[in-house]
Order: sequence, then C-alpha cells, then structure tokens
Amino acid sequence: MNETPFKNQPNSDDELLAEYSLDYQKAKPNRFASRSEVQSLRFVVLDEDVAQVFTTPEAVNKVLRALIESMPQTSV
Repeated sequence: MNETPFKNQPNSDDELLAEYSLDYQKAKPNRFASRSEVQSLRFVVLDEDVAQVFTTPEAVNKVLRALIESMPQTSV
C-alpha cells in the first residue's frame, strides 16, 4: 500500500487551525463592491396559472410597468 503524507486526521476540537485564524479588527470593507455594474436581481415565484400566461421575464416586467403607470401617484 502506498500511503500519502496528507492522511485525513480529524481535528479533535473541530475548530480552525491557528494558521487559519483571522483578526477581524484588521479587516477592511471591499472598496470595489459599490462600483459593481451587475444589476440586482430579485426572484418572485409565480403561481402556475400566471406562469402559463407570462412565460418570460420581459412579459412580466412589461405588464407590471403598465400597472405601475396606471396607479395613482402618491406623494411621500
């Protein structure tokens, strides 16, 4: 049998080893996060009968935008 030097040895404490510890006080926020060009997506689950009529996201958005236009405007 050929044994590998990376034999699986379970960690008795089931915690990260010391070399993986991170000092969160030195952590910095991601300065590139706000520059992201990716659109924020939201997922909505449609009922089966509605999904049979509106089969694409574009169709759903078109109808919802028309509905928004027809709604009375409220001032904040």
